[in-house]
Amino acid sequence: MPAALKTQFESLLGGPLDWQSRPAPECVPSGIPALDDATGGLPRGCLTEIFGPPSSGRTSLLLAILAQATHREEVCALIDAEDAFDPASASAAGVLLDRLLWVRSDNAEHALKAADLLIQGGGFGLVVLDLGDTPPATARRISLTSWFRLRRAVENTPTVLISVARQSNAKTCASLQLACARDHTRWSGALHSSRLLRAISARATSTQRSKTCSPVFTATAI
Repeated sequence: MPAALKTQFESLLGGPLDWQSRPAPECVPSGIPALDDATGGLPRGCLTEIFGPPSSGRTSLLLAILAQATHREEVCALIDAEDAFDPASASAAGVLLDRLLWVRSDNAEHALKAADLLIQGGGFGLVVLDLGDTPPATARRISLTSWFRLRRAVENTPTVLISVARQSNAKTCASLQLACARDHTRWSGALHSSRLLRAISARATSTQRSKTCSPVFTATAI
């Protein structure tokens, strides 16, 4: 736009012509300081995607986020697409269950609709769509249009929206993507006899900033 025309519009509007800029979203801590240092925290009003294979630490990361949010005295919602959530493990990880709404759905499609309804209803500081046990082929059938609709629904709200899955599904609809991968495991017992799994250390890589936190959290076997 020519400078003279822009100046004329700004004088008519009584302010700067700046419709394309968008303020940076407020970010909240995840509960894992190293992860927050790498990403700046979890953005409100945005979709964050956490993905990785089984035993990659994605569930431990999710529980840390839920624990942090419930201790901030926020009401949280977990939409469980495959009935995989274990309240006892969540409580042991520090999640305050009296601040968590657990929604058990039949499939990924119903889970997506439940997430949309909860976001539209408002009142939640954190909404999690857990597709971690959903087969990747099923999760991939969720269209980008559906993810875009969720992203638009959460915009301009104080809600942190998180999707958890084995693979990235939301793609460009996610403002922040965290790829989880197992770093190493710790066992007890002799090498060629019965051994007991003690802990799994995992990495989380922010694909937006290409920065790896190594390791950022450890899942301990009890």
